[in-house]
Amino acid sequence: MKVRISKKFTIFIPKAIAEAIGLKEGSIVKLRVEGSKIILEPVLDPFEYALKSRKYAKMTFKEFEKESEEMQDEIYG
Repeated sequence: MKVRISKKFTIFIPKAIAEAIGLKEGSIVKLRVEGSKIILEPVLDPFEYALKSRKYAKMTFKEFEKESEEMQDEIYG
């Protein structure tokens, strides 16, 4: 898709493109330049990512708490 740059160097991201990469109002994006291209990438909210991403292990709250206490003992004595 083609978009026009406004006087203040802003662009409108078409809804279909925004939805395709999960952007919504208030989303944070990262911009970088590669050669003559501008790359726009969504910055994932860590909490949203944790809730929506695939889980690789299962752990009960008690197991998590025990692991946390052991790590704290290791670090802080």
